[in-house]
Amino acid sequence: MRKRIAFLYLAISLSAIGMSQAQQLPIDQQYRSTPTRVNNLVHTKLDVHFDYKNQFLNGKEWVTLQPHFYPTDSLRLDAKGMDIKQIALVNGQQLVPLKFTYDDNSLLIKLDRNYLSNEKYTIYLDYTAKPNLLKAQGSAAINDAKGLYFINPAESTPNKPRQIWTQGETEASSAWFPTIDRPNQKTTAEISMTVLGNYVSLSNGALVNQQKNNDGTRTDTWKMDLPHAPYLFMMAVGDFKIYQDKYNNIPVDYYLEPKYAPYAKDIFGKTPAMMDFYGKTLGVPYPWNKYAQIVCRDYVSGAMENTTATLHGEHVQKTKRELLDENEEGTIAHELFHQWFGDLVTAESWSNLTMNESFATFGEIIWHEHDGGKEKGDKSRFEKLQSYLKSTKNGNSPALARYYYHDKEDMFDNISYAKGSLILYALKEQMGDAAFYQSLKKYLTENSFKTGEPQQLRLTMEEVTGKDWAPYFNQWYYKGGHPILKVTTKNENNILSLNIAQVQDSAVQTFQIPLAIDIYTKEGKMRKRYSSTNGILS
Repeated sequence: MRKRIAFLYLAISLSAIGMSQAQQLPIDQQYRSTPTRVNNLVHTKLDVHFDYKNQFLNGKEWVTLQPHFYPTDSLRLDAKGMDIKQIALVNGQQLVPLKFTYDDNSLLIKLDRNYLSNEKYTIYLDYTAKPNLLKAQGSAAINDAKGLYFINPAESTPNKPRQIWTQGETEASSAWFPTIDRPNQKTTAEISMTVLGNYVSLSNGALVNQQKNNDGTRTDTWKMDLPHAPYLFMMAVGDFKIYQDKYNNIPVDYYLEPKYAPYAKDIFGKTPAMMDFYGKTLGVPYPWNKYAQIVCRDYVSGAMENTTATLHGEHVQKTKRELLDENEEGTIAHELFHQWFGDLVTAESWSNLTMNESFATFGEIIWHEHDGGKEKGDKSRFEKLQSYLKSTKNGNSPALARYYYHDKEDMFDNISYAKGSLILYALKEQMGDAAFYQSLKKYLTENSFKTGEPQQLRLTMEEVTGKDWAPYFNQWYYKGGHPILKVTTKNENNILSLNIAQVQDSAVQTFQIPLAIDIYTKEGKMRKRYSSTNGILS
């Protein structure tokens, strides 16, 4: 008994010490664990109306959930800066009021009882979202985070369209509907938007119903039958002209301002060919029931890969003449590749953003290579290399898979995008195209509608190739930096000696890198491959 008490006392003391130390750690040194799933989203149904005058959204929501494993009698939802009018449990045709607390950022709801992991329940919420009153901070890639945007709502700016659009990444969807706003959650959805009768709407999935109302409005219902992450939810409303394209039997639509509608095919026309190329290369056909691209004003980033409905900034709209000087083909390819890497299989946490953004940037490179030849692909890779190098000094840079960072927005940098794409391309070159793409097919197939991280990719590659890829992943994914090589030569007695030294900052790891040297003789070119660990390979 006494020993037991002493042991318990010691455990509590150690726990307290651990908590104290964690609280004292600078935020950059705190481990960013994947959010624990207590409840899982199952289905999200929204019915929303827009208040242009106040720039509010009045919403009703029915969200169905299920405990992940352990029984629970509570639910936490993210809900940023809202007026919460009612929360109730849906019990048949009845609404049973539930107690809740709200701190303007998070809802803690007390359920009517304990629910088991095999039980689903539905919560009803009546709320008003007020995005313009939020004090939200964005990132270098996404410069604002208030989720819902009213553009020229009072039509006070001449020659500027009146629009509404959303931006969910990273965790801003919870600024316009309560949800568990984490990338490791996935849910099917149904979104009904009541819009002015002369406007067009767009959301995820298929438009399943349009109902004209007596007050000159129309209610459009969009249904998403396959699960996707909350940050990929989207809405857009405005005066758009729709150009209808297709890939096989899949609708491929382009939404533009009326004056740019004649150039829709010039801007987006390669999209079906991209869908075909990516589907055949990955061995996984385009996984959704439609693909739409819409161009919106005053967008807070370059573009966003919302599931089935990519949103582009206005810079993508150009006339045929302007497109001769510059186009956004790389961005179009990037966002489309996300429909596989990011939307079908989603990074399980922002620490693993490389599983979304490195792949989408890699997708740009292989499209340029396929469409324009090796030289165009090399140019794309070179540009990404230069972009990465300009953001580093003395070979120093963070790891690709980053579990320590100041803010999740910091992950949207040249490491996750440019460097990650080059690491993937180098991996493809070492592994060989057949093995590399077979590995990607296996990764996508086994993790469809779920999440992924680099370790899953590594294990898949090892299963396909029979080779241990841990050294590669440890070096390039879990440690940072890059090698800087200093090459000196010495020629004596017809013997050419090469001395290759790594001269990056001493704080950066020493890299194990394969090397190919081409030797030109009278007989032609001879290539020798070297490894820094095993000497000559061939």
